[in-house]
Amino acid sequence: MEDERNYNTSPSSFPYLSKQLASSTLGGSADVPVVDLNISDEELLVREVTEASQEWGVFQVVNHGIPTELMQQLQVVGKQFFDLPEAEKKAVAKEEDFEGYKRNYLEGIDAWDEHLFHRLSPPSIINYKYWPKNPPQYREVNEEYTRHMKKLAEKILGWLSEGLGLPAVALTQSLGGETAEYLIRINYYPPSPKSELALGGPAHTDIGALALLVPNEVPGLQVFKDEQWLDVEYINSAVVVFIGDQLMRMTNGRFKNVLHRATLNKERLRISWPVFVSPRHDMLVGPLPELTGDENPPKFETLVFKDYSQQTIENWEVDLQYSL
Repeated sequence: MEDERNYNTSPSSFPYLSKQLASSTLGGSADVPVVDLNISDEELLVREVTEASQEWGVFQVVNHGIPTELMQQLQVVGKQFFDLPEAEKKAVAKEEDFEGYKRNYLEGIDAWDEHLFHRLSPPSIINYKYWPKNPPQYREVNEEYTRHMKKLAEKILGWLSEGLGLPAVALTQSLGGETAEYLIRINYYPPSPKSELALGGPAHTDIGALALLVPNEVPGLQVFKDEQWLDVEYINSAVVVFIGDQLMRMTNGRFKNVLHRATLNKERLRISWPVFVSPRHDMLVGPLPELTGDENPPKFETLVFKDYSQQTIENWEVDLQYSL
C-alpha cells in the first residue's frame, strides 16, 4: 500500500507544510466551479460536480433549494450570539469535548478567532447544552436549516456516487445513512489591524467527508491550487462545498480533499457557517471495494473514523505553531 501522505496534502500529514504554504504565492480570485442546481439535465449535474471534485475538491452551488430567508436568519442568530457579553457566551463554553464556544488569543491581537461548535444530527448525538438559549430563535432556525442541509448533502452525495459509476445511494450509505453525523461550526473573525500576524483558520483539509459552508460577504476564504493560494469569490446565497478526507479515501483518491484556510480582514468582520458531514465515529472507512482491484489497488488504509480523527487532531495541535 502506498503512503497516504502522497495523496493527502493536509497539514496533519506534513508537520512542516503550513509553514511552507504561508509563504506561497498568493494569486487572484479562484475560478472555483459554480454549479447551478436548477437545471433539468441530471447527467450534466453529475458531470459538473464529479469533475469539480476530481480537479478542485471544492465547488459552489446556487439555486440549491435552501430558502434565502432561512440562510439570512441563520446568519442573524449566529451574529447575535457573538454580540453577547463574554459571560453569556461562556454559558456554552467548551469543556472536555470539541463542542461549545471558544475564543482564541494571539499575543499582540485581542482575538483572531472565536467559534461555536455543536452537533446537529442525528438526534441521538445532540447535546443541547451547547446550543445557545440566547437569541431565543437560535434552536428553531438551526433545526430548520439542518433539515434543508441534509437534503442538499444527500443530493450532492448521490450525484457524486453516480459520477463514480455507483448507485446513487452508495456514498450516503457508506457514511452510515441516517446515522451520518452533521456538525456546525460558526467561525467569527473580528477585524484586526494586525491581520498579517495570524490566519483566522490555518491551512487544513476537512477530517470528515463533506463540508458545506455559507460565508458572509466579507472575503477571506482561500483554497490552495497550482502552488498558490486563491481567493474564493463570494456569491450571494451560494453554498461552498468542500471534499473532505473521507471522500478522498473512500474513492481511492479519485476525489480531491482541498487544502483551504481563512484570512483576517483589517477592517471588516467575517463570519462563516460550515456544516460538516462525517461517518459515525465507530465506522470503518477506506477505499470502496467497487473502486479498487488488481489494476487499482487501495491507496489508503481502512481505519475506524474515530481513530483517524484522533490521530489527525493530535497532529494539528503539534502543527499549529507552524500555521500562525
